[in-house]
This record gives sequence, C-alpha cells and structure tokens, in this order.
Amino acid sequence: MSDLRIDQVVTSGVFSLDGQDFDVDNNVWLVGDDTEAIVIDAAHEADKILDALGGRRLVAVVCTHGHNDHINAAGAVSDATSAPILLHPADQMLWDVVYPDRECGPLADGQVLNAGGAQLTVLHTPGHSPGAVSLHLPSQSVLFSGDTLFNGGPGATGRSFSSFPLILDSIRTRLLTLPAETRVLTGHGDETSIGAEAPHYDEWVARGH
Repeated sequence: MSDLRIDQVVTSGVFSLDGQDFDVDNNVWLVGDDTEAIVIDAAHEADKILDALGGRRLVAVVCTHGHNDHINAAGAVSDATSAPILLHPADQMLWDVVYPDRECGPLADGQVLNAGGAQLTVLHTPGHSPGAVSLHLPSQSVLFSGDTLFNGGPGATGRSFSSFPLILDSIRTRLLTLPAETRVLTGHGDETSIGAEAPHYDEWVARGH
C-alpha cells in the first residue's frame, strides 16, 4: 500500500438556487493513495477532476450536500469511472433538480468509507442543507467540512432548505468536539482548523445569521 495522499482541485462554475446564479470556485478533494481514491464534491469541470485522479481506481464520488455547485460534475465523473455517487437522502430534492432521471446511493451518519488506506467517517451535519455531511479522517487529523464550516464561520443559511440554528447545533455538537489541531478542508476558500474557529462560536450565535 502506498502512502495516503490528499489532492485538491479548484474548479469554477455557477451555483444556482432560489432563482439566483452565482459564479463560484469550489474545492474538490481526492483522498486515497496512488492506486485508489474517493472524490469529495465533484463540483464542476469533470476533466480537471479526472486528470487529478490520474488513472487511479475511483471508489466513490461523495457529495457533502446536494447543491448544484457540488454535484454538477458528479454524473460525468461517475460515467467515466463507473464509481457510485453517494449523497445523504435528506438532500434528494436538491439532487433531483440537477439529475431528475438518475439515482445515487445513500450516505448515513457514522458510515465509514475506505479508499487507499483512508477511513472517512460520515458526520451528518445539517443546516446548510438538510442532508449536509462532513467527513472526518482521524488518521490525518483532517475534516472535510463541505459548506458546513468555513474559515470564518458557518456556511450560508439564508436560502431554501437551510437553517441557521441547525447549522450552529451541528457545528457545536459534531465538529467543535473534534481535536483542536484538526485541519478543516472546506468546500470553498482557504482551510482552517477546529482550534481556530471554536473561540468564535459565541460570536456566530450573537450574529444570528
């Protein structure tokens, strides 16, 4: 078995929700070794993701949630590799907007995904969307937070199917309980750590959104 590696691909596209379009850059993460990997959030630009995969066996395309800017390339990446697409069932209604005629497999809280020696534990962290999940890689002290926790606070909740109280609860009970040194690799923007974000929790509560 070769060494565990985490690769980042930044892809660009459009996020569409509630009748609005936003140009966005998304972080796509590939976790595994030199022979196989998991893709976290096949956001846009499938060719860039497949190039980063580099011929490795793709175990699964894992979606941290169902917003279109995190799943737009999932179908093409899956078609090219025959890998399953996994999403928490509570985000099915978001999935159906992009892929009305395509099924995906379920993700469950506590499920463990394996690729190239990496063991990723699924943490259901609703709030940004009902089926939002984060993925914890304890062996590397890494958390893939999707759009639940960013460098600077919680993900956006002022949209359909989102809840600020719920995302705060998810962060408090599921993420800030992780070791302070845990690196947080986000769905957009720069990484952070649990230790860097935890002291600001009361500020987020007071902010109220």
